[in-house]
Amino acid sequence: MPGSWTTAETLVWNAETPWLDTLHQGRMAERLAFSEVIIATGATDRILPIPGWTLPGVYSLGAAQIALKFQACALGEHLVLAGSGPLLYLLAWQYAKAGARPLMVLDSAPLSAQARATPALLAQPTTFAKGLYYRAWLGLHGVPIHTGARVLSAEGKQRVQAVNWEDANGQAHQVSCDALAFGHTLRSETQLADLLGCAFHWSAANRAWLPTRDGGGRASVPGVYLAGDGAGILGADAAEVAGELAALSLLGDRGLHVDPARRIELQQRLASLERFRSGLERAFPFPERWAADAADEMVVCRCEQVSAGDIRSAVRQGHWEINRVKATCRVGMGRCQGRLCGAAAAELIACESGRTLEQIGRLRAQAPIKPLPFGVEVKP
Repeated sequence: MPGSWTTAETLVWNAETPWLDTLHQGRMAERLAFSEVIIATGATDRILPIPGWTLPGVYSLGAAQIALKFQACALGEHLVLAGSGPLLYLLAWQYAKAGARPLMVLDSAPLSAQARATPALLAQPTTFAKGLYYRAWLGLHGVPIHTGARVLSAEGKQRVQAVNWEDANGQAHQVSCDALAFGHTLRSETQLADLLGCAFHWSAANRAWLPTRDGGGRASVPGVYLAGDGAGILGADAAEVAGELAALSLLGDRGLHVDPARRIELQQRLASLERFRSGLERAFPFPERWAADAADEMVVCRCEQVSAGDIRSAVRQGHWEINRVKATCRVGMGRCQGRLCGAAAAELIACESGRTLEQIGRLRAQAPIKPLPFGVEVKP
């Protein structure tokens, strides 16, 4: 790519072989030609909305982590963390270590599931030990952890003021707070791969459609390589391994010599991480009740103010393919292009139609994949 500035503070907001449309520092737009590209778009929170989630003071777990790490800012003085997945405990530990001790952690995964997953988690003993350490540290420092808990709603007037939740025994509780961060594991960011025309496949483990790649990270489109959580959630260690493997494949495809032993070593490492990932799926199972329990009046797509009832109504009209439902009720047509609401909408459509998530299909990516400001300068 031409220009030295393209390596930092640059957003790729559209892609069409052989071009990438970029925005540098939020103001300079440029179209760049490429012959090969490694897509490592990472992951974002999987949001399963609750009544009141649009109140100020309610954030995703990822947003809470960004605020702390990059802005040295706590979301509130009385924070509740909820949902499921490894990020839940890491974030609680990070906040507590920074002096902003959370009020409590509400983990939807039952303790029994986490215990049963232990043999698979031992495939990565160091990572498993870190998880145990975070949880033990939180307990020793007075942060209550409730497993098998379900968040029912957030309440407040100008801002979130309380969270209603249910414990593993079905007992209802309410806790006063000024901030809530929640999310149920992570999902892959796949829009760039879609815009480039890559083939996708259904991944039951990730509960999502993922771009297809071979053992070296090659996508179905020549010159496109995939690495990191954008091609399947495996975590930071796996992203580093997959990135190196994709780079070796790119160099090899260019006719340069690469060490075959190193490639085999990286593939074996990824296989080990895959086993660990399967353990995480068992330790933090998806809350299967969510779609059936979601109230009709609950907002699912906050950009377009589409409710769960609106989505169900579209299904009852005979629409069950997700893009047809989108065209009917506008779910996923807003600024986020379905990045926040798409997974939840798919769950509701599948539940209401009696079909599987695989059968209802996937939202087609649309540019821009991130919101763009007005008045950008176009580089000649």
